[in-house]
Order: sequence, then C-alpha cells, then structure tokens
Amino acid sequence: MIDNLAGAAAADLHSIAPDELDPLQSHFQEGVAPDEIEQVYHLKRAQPMLQAFTALFHGGQDGVIVRLLVLRELAAETGESAFSRADINTKFAYLIPESLETVLGRLRSHGLLAWDNPAAVYRITPLARNVLAALDTLLALGRPEEDEAEMGFLLSQVAGAQAVGGVTVEQLKHLLGRLIELHEEFRDAIASGSEFRLRASQAKWHMACDWVEKGSTILRAITSSEQADAATHKAAQAIGRAQSSLLNMQGMFSRALNQIERQRVHLGQSGLSTTDIKRWLLAHEDLAGLAEGAIERPVLPLFVTPAEMIDVAETELMTERAVNVAPGGLPSGEDAPTTINDNPAMQAELDDWIKRLADFANLDNFPVMAEGAPRSVAIQDSLLPASFAIASYRASLLPLLGDPAEASLQGPTAELARLPVLFSSEDEMVQLDDPHVMAMSRATLSLNLDLDSKEDE
Repeated sequence: MIDNLAGAAAADLHSIAPDELDPLQSHFQEGVAPDEIEQVYHLKRAQPMLQAFTALFHGGQDGVIVRLLVLRELAAETGESAFSRADINTKFAYLIPESLETVLGRLRSHGLLAWDNPAAVYRITPLARNVLAALDTLLALGRPEEDEAEMGFLLSQVAGAQAVGGVTVEQLKHLLGRLIELHEEFRDAIASGSEFRLRASQAKWHMACDWVEKGSTILRAITSSEQADAATHKAAQAIGRAQSSLLNMQGMFSRALNQIERQRVHLGQSGLSTTDIKRWLLAHEDLAGLAEGAIERPVLPLFVTPAEMIDVAETELMTERAVNVAPGGLPSGEDAPTTINDNPAMQAELDDWIKRLADFANLDNFPVMAEGAPRSVAIQDSLLPASFAIASYRASLLPLLGDPAEASLQGPTAELARLPVLFSSEDEMVQLDDPHVMAMSRATLSLNLDLDSKEDE
C-alpha cells in the first residue's frame, strides 16, 4: 500500500505547479520525490504529533521549561477536567501574566489545549496527554545515575507495546542497536587494559544483565505469539543472540582483571600498589596543591654579565685543554657496589604460601580443623597472622586459584593455580582484631571436591 501511495504521489508531481511543490523537496536531490521514501510517509502520517513536540520544544530552554510546567500542572489536576481563566491565573500566580498568556496561546494554537467557547473554559486534549505520558516515561527511566546501561526506557516501550499487542519492528531494532553498542563498549574496555575502565564497564555490564533478564520474558512472549510477523520474529531472535553475546562477556572480564592482578606492581614491602596510588591521586581535585610546602625555598634565577660569561668560558676552555694533554693510563680498580636482591625473600614467601595451601588441600590441616568439619575456612584465618605486606601479597595471589590459563604454564604460580582450592569473595567487609590488618573483605577458601573426584577416576 505504501508503494502504491508513493507511486501515485510521484505520478502527480508533474501536474502540480512549481509554487505548489512540497517544501520538503528542497532537501532532496533532483529527480527524487520525498514521498518515495518510506520513512517520510510514516513521518508525515505522524505530523500532528510532531507539531505538538515542536510547540513544546521549539525555542530556548527557559521557554521549554515554562511550557512543560504549565501543561504538566494542568494535566496533573485530576479533580477537574476544565479550567477557567481565573482558575489558571490563581494556579500559576507565581508566573508573570505576559509569560502565562504567551504559553497558553502557544499550547492552544497547536492543539495541546482546547478552548470551549460556550463554557469559557480550557480543556487538556488527548494529544497532550499522550505527549506527556511519553515524556514522563522517558524522564522516569532515562536517569543516567539509575540506569547506566540506558536500556530501561527502550525495554519499557517494548514491554508496553507487547502488553497491548502492538510491538513494532522499529522498537525492537532500537533495543537491538543499544545491545550492540553496549557489547562494543565492553569489548573496547577489555581491550584497553585499564583497570579503572574495566571495573566501571563491569558495573555497567551487571546492570545491563539485569535488564537482559527482564527482557528475556518479553522476548519469549513475542516469539511465541501467533500475531507476530516474520520481521518481528527475526528482530526478536537477533536480540536474543545479542543478549547471549553480552552474557558471555563475564569470562572476558574475569580474565582481563586476573591478568591485571598478575601484572600489578607493588611498592616494596609496603603492600601498596600503583592502583592504590592512582586511586588516591584521583580522589584529589587539586593535584597541584599537593606540591605546596614541598619546596622549602623558591628557585632564584642568576643573571650574569658578558664579562663574567667570558671568564667562565675561558676557564672551561683551559680546563679541557689541560685534561687532553694530561698523561693517560688505566683507571685504578674499584670494588663493585653491593646490591640487595629481594627476589629470594619473595620466592621463599611464595613457596611457603603454596605449601600452606597444598597442606590444606591434601591433608585438611590448614588451618587445623576437627575431623568431619566443613572443608572451608574464612580467608582471614588463612592469610593471618602475618604483617600487612605479607598478607597483601598472599591475597594478591588468590585470584590465580583455578585459573585454567595460568595452570597450563610452568612455574610456582602455575603450581598454585592447579591446587584443588576454590576462592570466593563477597562485597562486604569484616572487622578484625589484628595488630596489622583492621578489616578485610569477607571471603572463604574451600576444597574443589569436583576436581578431587576427577583425579580419583
């Protein structure tokens, strides 16, 4: 039907006078009629709705806010369906009369307010209520601080349309496009190697997964509906594949964060890492203020005259000549400087930690536990007692447990990864009575019973 209408419009284009041509034609190439474009046809059908949005949002931001204020206040008044001018003046007494008159005239001329001449009252039109309902949904679900994934509004549109049996392919394509954008954003964050960008993207990924779970029920209803056409089924299936691809990124985030954990640089035996330093610097708004008081005396420039410059240059020249004519020879021997290598101490600490975990896995005696007790212990009982530096070093090695990529390598860390021990943590802190560590994340170490059974087989 659209093609027939477009063909008829193009055929009648030659019989119209030049001054009666569609003003939209000036935006298109010569020989192309706007009505030949399918989207133009749909937009022209929605022209009354588009004019309503134009009436609200055309002009400066202050004018837009005042128009929306007046229209939303009138529409929120459910006790009455008609408003006299006196009622409106009383309700908006905080606005100056000129601004209120301008807003009412604009809303009335574009069909958002209807004037009932016999009753001398204003009424909210159905078009205005539809526009306000769409805006209220967008304002409620479009807050970045509550929906970082920015999928709430799109999914609500699909859910609402599905509830009344009118979901369109365009609505599904908008949701599909957002899923593809999120997948590319998360993929770029993983490829960047930035820990801060990875953790921010991981938080957004968790929020997107929550929306995916809510949208799965809606997609199943769409695909099982007999009223949905082939295009709707195809778009819904594409959304399902995009959701699966998004959910499969959990392993990619874990591997990237484990790789960063292995490459983390610690500052000596303090337990601090470069990540801690960067997080501390980011917490300061004025980094230049950290340098206040660091320099005891200001730098004073020294100015010399040409005479002093010539004297200095002559002295340097004569010194260089004296060095060149001096008798040469081998320099006297010197003892090599003594250096201290921290690697043996660190290797010994790593070997001790692997031995303790191996004892726990094989003999069930790390820490000492009664026979028949649950084969899991709190993480603080494993890491402590120890100094803060040693406890931090041991904790930095825990993510390697059960890592298949690390287990396939050679070396002490690979031996650690192959131990049948599971490490699990929670987003909660536990206060400790320890002289070196005040608090620690709640976590446990447990035996991987599945791995033990496989080895027995």
